[in-house]
Amino acid sequence: MDLESVFAIVFILCLIIFLYAKRDKIKVQKLIFPLLYFILYRTKVGIKLMDKVANKARKFLHYLTYLVITVGFVGMIFISYALIKNIYIIFTEPSAMPGVGVVLPIEAKGVFYVPFFYWIISIFILAVAHEFSHGLFAKTFRMRVKSSGLAFLAVLVPILPAAFVEPDEKQLSKRPAFQQLGVFAAGSFANIVLGIIFMLIFMLVLQPVLTSVIAADGVKIMSVAEDEDITYPAEIAGISAGEVIHRVDGIEVKYQENFTSIMGTTKSGDYIKIVTDRAEYSFQLATNPQNSSRGYIGITSMQNRVINQDFSEKYGKFTAEVIMWFTLRPSNDQVGFIPGLIYWLYLLNIGIGLFNLAPLGPIDGGRMLHVVLQKVCKKKTADKIWKITSLVFLIIVLVNVGFAFVR
Repeated sequence: MDLESVFAIVFILCLIIFLYAKRDKIKVQKLIFPLLYFILYRTKVGIKLMDKVANKARKFLHYLTYLVITVGFVGMIFISYALIKNIYIIFTEPSAMPGVGVVLPIEAKGVFYVPFFYWIISIFILAVAHEFSHGLFAKTFRMRVKSSGLAFLAVLVPILPAAFVEPDEKQLSKRPAFQQLGVFAAGSFANIVLGIIFMLIFMLVLQPVLTSVIAADGVKIMSVAEDEDITYPAEIAGISAGEVIHRVDGIEVKYQENFTSIMGTTKSGDYIKIVTDRAEYSFQLATNPQNSSRGYIGITSMQNRVINQDFSEKYGKFTAEVIMWFTLRPSNDQVGFIPGLIYWLYLLNIGIGLFNLAPLGPIDGGRMLHVVLQKVCKKKTADKIWKITSLVFLIIVLVNVGFAFVR
């Protein structure tokens, strides 16, 4: 078991101990209890800061609300289209992967895996930004915020931490539609803006720095082809995933493009010699399944990268490893790379921010839709359309998630 898996287990155990110690101050919202439920731990943390920011920037935030609502409805249209389109793809392209999954620091079928340290940091940042924004815009319109706090989604045991802000619902429901929509859309707006900021940081700051931190150093073998009917040269020779090719027939291979170019000149039946970081191999090439005129080893490969020696000597290996942790780092099995923290902050903020805009029941998008329907329809009709729409999108989401577990 790797270090991150150990920390994930320790984290869940600490959550259980914490919630047991605070059991007198928590509230349980039962969904399918005890299989699925929410645990709420109410506090007053952050409310004074919301007041302070709202008081200083009330006019700006009021005008910003127009953009917040616009982005909210554009996001709702986009995520609705994406969810419906993905259902179509699932049923028309059997090999396609579902576009919705449970985000967890656990490698399992049906789970969108994020390494534990990246997961816990990203979830904390996006949850705080999301809920703080809800509270901030409530305060902008002089609404009461009753509490803030921590929430935990439990599947038997608490596994997914989040944050929440609790405006006075009675007061909120009596406010003009503009103000209600601003409060509901604020959380996702904050996440989408944060996601864009982290994307720009990665592209404009960290990616250029990364080019000086790491250097190309051969071609890493990602996998060795296996077939019930044919045994390819790599498998016969004993080549294994994780080896790094440095020379082919005496020619130095530093870049993936070098390797592809060399292999492009070979033919089925040619003998070649490959030198990796572990051994030397000589064998006869097979026929390329995609091009019968070309030779074939029977591997998939990618560019191998190492820490640039010049950078390491000048700034230290630790500095290089810190930069890689934020941008790109080797996977635990050393085959391939895992995106760094900034990538996950970008992806999860955008993804979860957009998902919260889906026109589904009690989440932000669903509440926005309900406000609009109540403005254009009679209450009874609005409630009926809202419930039907929520049910349809709930089924769509469950089908997406369900197919992720069975594919």
